[in-house]
Amino acid sequence: MKKNDQILSNENAKLLDEFNASIMFDKQLYAQDIRASIAHCQMLFKQNIINKDEQQLIEGGLLDIKQQIIDGKFVWNIQDEDIHMAIESALYKLIGDTAGKLHTARSRNDQVATDFAMYIRDKNYQIQNRLKNIITTFANIASKHTTTMMPGMTHLQHAQPINFAYHILAYVQMFKRDYERFASSTHRNNLCPLGCAALAGTSHNIDRDFTAKLLEFDAPTYSALDTSSNRDMVLEMLFNISLTSMHISRLSEELILWSSSEFGFVKISDEYATASSIMPQKKNPDVPELLRGKTGRIYGNLMAMLTTMKALPLAYNKDTQEDKEGVFDSIKTILISLDILNDMMKHIYINKENMEKACEVGHLSATDLADYLVQKCQMPFRQAYHITKDVVSYANKLNKDISAITIDELRASNKHLSNISEDALSCLSLRNSMNSRNSYGGTSEKQTIRQLQEIEKWLKSIK
Repeated sequence: MKKNDQILSNENAKLLDEFNASIMFDKQLYAQDIRASIAHCQMLFKQNIINKDEQQLIEGGLLDIKQQIIDGKFVWNIQDEDIHMAIESALYKLIGDTAGKLHTARSRNDQVATDFAMYIRDKNYQIQNRLKNIITTFANIASKHTTTMMPGMTHLQHAQPINFAYHILAYVQMFKRDYERFASSTHRNNLCPLGCAALAGTSHNIDRDFTAKLLEFDAPTYSALDTSSNRDMVLEMLFNISLTSMHISRLSEELILWSSSEFGFVKISDEYATASSIMPQKKNPDVPELLRGKTGRIYGNLMAMLTTMKALPLAYNKDTQEDKEGVFDSIKTILISLDILNDMMKHIYINKENMEKACEVGHLSATDLADYLVQKCQMPFRQAYHITKDVVSYANKLNKDISAITIDELRASNKHLSNISEDALSCLSLRNSMNSRNSYGGTSEKQTIRQLQEIEKWLKSIK
């Protein structure tokens, strides 16, 4: 071989190592890999596949390697390809050929599936805890604002008066569903892949129930063929994170709007906003904007994994190595997003006066007049609807909100209202309008308090 050919061959080998390796990102699975290896080792001893001395030697070596990694003394080598081979290579150096017995009755296929299942389960619990914290914070905010009126909107237009607690508790319902999705995924996917080997199980007399119990799984997986390439747990995690991020993004959009001069409903603490680089009077809602912006990247990780999996034949394929970076990124992003959202909301200022003043724009109690005409005057709703439109038009000519018109003005607005009772004005009161919506799930103060109590009861039930 010529010298230049040798150089080219070495360069190609190095390039292939970099392309093939996952060690630089999957090394964060070291704790799960070592824990699963120790459980596998204990099972091999229990089943008389290895002896006690071998079991103790292997387990001691694995614990030494774990400590080296924790202390930052472990040397990572890209030629080891992945975290599993890195630990196995290090174990060979520590205890010799006995290290080779650890791989009895398992494959890297079930090994990586087990490690990743444990990692996702651990992170799932962390996300659930963050969601519980968010719900608690929002419930605390809501408890202080059951009488604080604000305009409820559809199409981003003033629609009907609601209270701020009611609005905040709508997001609580979103985050509660998120929590329940993560909890459901944990339960559904808490099955142990270890012992499936490459794709068809093993001829060794192993005890998969034993390792599943040691690793806190509910049971072993049922099909070795399915298990070796199953990444549903990964996709569920990415989907659940995407949905949670979407809810955070929707809230962030409202916080951005509410903190603008046009709304003035809230003030975001200076800790979570930044000054303009050129306009000294300006404060930008950077944190909500970043929370909103990160949703796109999280969606991308989900779509990338769905695309990777869409055409894979059974069983394991190297494509599934692409499952980790997106998951690591999405998990890191959602954890910090939930933390910073929680802290930001604890320090946000709610401007009650501006919220209530905004209710005086847009004729928010118009529907209540239509309902009054249906209930008290026995009108068909469509007739009441058109009469109320006339009242709104008349109020606009007077440059008044419908909630501020007098009984004489109401009677003059439409011939069908010429003799209407004075009690009709009570239904135009904004606060009466809000509290009249007393159906289950409605915005009345009574129903809002009921929702709050139910959330507080639920929070206690999941502790």
